[in-house]
Amino acid sequence: MRHFTPEEASAELEHVRPLVEELVATRQEHAAALERQEELERKIRGNGGGIPPAELASATAEVDAVARRLARIVDQISGHGAQVKDLDTGLVDFPALRNGETVLLCWQLGEDEIAWWHRVDDGFDGRRPLPLD
Repeated sequence: MRHFTPEEASAELEHVRPLVEELVATRQEHAAALERQEELERKIRGNGGGIPPAELASATAEVDAVARRLARIVDQISGHGAQVKDLDTGLVDFPALRNGETVLLCWQLGEDEIAWWHRVDDGFDGRRPLPLD
């Protein structure tokens, strides 16, 4: 696992930010596709709803295709050393070292820069302002 300084993580945001924007948008698309699929399934369970089988198959294929796109985006973000923590809000962490302990530099879509960190076990609620001292 790569450890970042706050400066290195901030520089990596140039590459990660557009991927996280795409991630959040794709997650919204996935949620909508899931809702369409679930609605079709509810109608079919109810009384069949006159839904052609191909319509449900198409909705299921769409959910699967968008899920594969999500996975590819997460892999791209991970390739930059960031850890995706929340698909809906665009929360990512960058591992860092603080006095020999691995901590996480925390950034969320909408924030201008990396300004927070937290211990691995503390999560988002345990965010503290930088510097790491």
